[in-house]
Amino acid sequence: MGKVDAAKVGSLKPKKKCCKSTTRCVRCPVVIHRMRKLDTSEMSKKELSKALKKARAA
Repeated sequence: MGKVDAAKVGSLKPKKKCCKSTTRCVRCPVVIHRMRKLDTSEMSKKELSKALKKARAA
């Protein structure tokens, strides 16, 4: 899939089913939901990448 801009993850279309692996993919519905809950307009690029990393790991 390549690199994805962390600011645009919340607007991606999620996959049908969740993969449930330890490092979730970017299009996983859980990751997209977690990123939508955050206020990404106030975050810097570094904070966004950290938030995406945390959303994918948990």
